[in-house]
Amino acid sequence: MKPLYLIILLALNAVWAATLSIYKSLEPYLEPGGIVTLRFGIAAVSLLLLWPWLPGDAPRGRDLLKTCVLGLLVFVLGHRLQVFGNHLSTASNSSILTATEPLITSVAAAIFLREHIGPRRMLGFALGMAGVALLNGVWRADFKWVSLGASVIFVSSFVCETALSVAGKPIITRASPIKFAALALASGTVANLLLDGGQTLTAVAHLPAQAWPQLLLIGMIGTAFGYAFWFQVIRESEVNLAAMTLFLQPVCGV
Repeated sequence: MKPLYLIILLALNAVWAATLSIYKSLEPYLEPGGIVTLRFGIAAVSLLLLWPWLPGDAPRGRDLLKTCVLGLLVFVLGHRLQVFGNHLSTASNSSILTATEPLITSVAAAIFLREHIGPRRMLGFALGMAGVALLNGVWRADFKWVSLGASVIFVSSFVCETALSVAGKPIITRASPIKFAALALASGTVANLLLDGGQTLTAVAHLPAQAWPQLLLIGMIGTAFGYAFWFQVIRESEVNLAAMTLFLQPVCGV
């Protein structure tokens, strides 16, 4: 991986980690579906406005269909599960659970993309998980896990995210990563608007001013730029290598 890619990915992981706390701050004003609709709607509009200047070819044919299906899977189902699971839990507990995402992603990449995970990377994953446990003192008597149901709901969103990276990698080798992200976000946004667009637009009128910078941060930086850049990285690097940077999220999130 290029050193510049690594630096930017680490910065993006700090933004992605903050997303869980931002979700909590938006809960008094928006339903989980509304948060998802606004976040990914902002991202989709941002990229579609730039469409004439985006480099590369758009996915076509079966790749286009797969892109739209993946958009529905991740930006509708997956993130609604994530926001709802975070709603049932605490941002701190959810941050700890994000440590499972790189493991899920790497195992899937090894199975479906035939990526090799060498001893040093396996050691890196083990140290990452141990670091998360040490950071949060999960062995302490006063440490409280939330209910198993809330944890399963939250972690299941990572399965959807993993599908996007693993199934999307063959597509972005044939098409522009940023246009792949734009079309996946657009398909997810259309579905989100159909599900609860009216309710969300009504709630928008009552959002406090301080909510908008947070929405723009997670929508434009964390999503529009973040996902497009992630796909650019995994287009050139192994998915399991990029996934190791995700271990920064539990640290920053807590």
